[in-house]
Amino acid sequence: MTSPIPPVVPAGRMSRDAQPVFPAAGGRQLRPWRAADAEALAESTRDPAIQQWNRPGQLTPDDARARIAHWRERWASEQAALWALAGPGEGPAVGLIGVADFDLAGGSAELLYWLLPAARGTGAMADAVLRVSRWALDDLGLHRLRLTHSVANPASCRVAAKAGFTLEGTMRSALLHADGWHDEHLHARIRGDAWPATTTG
Repeated sequence: MTSPIPPVVPAGRMSRDAQPVFPAAGGRQLRPWRAADAEALAESTRDPAIQQWNRPGQLTPDDARARIAHWRERWASEQAALWALAGPGEGPAVGLIGVADFDLAGGSAELLYWLLPAARGTGAMADAVLRVSRWALDDLGLHRLRLTHSVANPASCRVAAKAGFTLEGTMRSALLHADGWHDEHLHARIRGDAWPATTTG
C-alpha cells in the first residue's frame, strides 16, 4: 500500500487571510478589485489589444460590477486571485494581474494580465508579475507558475522574460482567438528559481 502524497498547499491556506495589497512600481499598488473599478473594467473590454489577447467579452459597468463580486467569491473558494494595478489610495485601475486555474494540491497555477494603453511601456506589468509571483510561490507555497501567450504577442513575451519566466516551448494551435487558432508560448517559474531585480525600482 502506497502512502498518499500530501497536498503541496493545504486547502484553506489561501482563503484564511484577506487578499493582500502590494506596493507596485511608479507609486502604484496592487489591490483587490472594488465595485468602484467597474467603469475601468468595462473600458478594458473596449480596448482592441485586450479584446484580442485576453478575450474578455464586452462588459457594461453593471456586468463589470458582477464580475468583480464574482472575483471576491473566487478568492474565498480558492479558485483565483485577481488584483487591480492602480494608483495609490483611491487611484483608478489601469491593469489586471491574476493567478488562476489553481491546483493547490498539485502546487501549480497560471498567471494572466493586461494593461490599459496609458500604462503600457512603463515596465509596470513586469514588476507586478514579479510581486504576485513571489506571493504565489514564497507566501502561498505553490511549486510552479506558468504563463502563456500567443506567439503573435511579443509585448507579453517581454513581460515574461523580464519577470524571469523561462520559455519552455511552443504549444501548437493552442488557443482560439477572433482571427483563428494561435500557437502559444509556454513560460514557467519554479519555486527556488532565482528572482530577477524589480524592473522599475
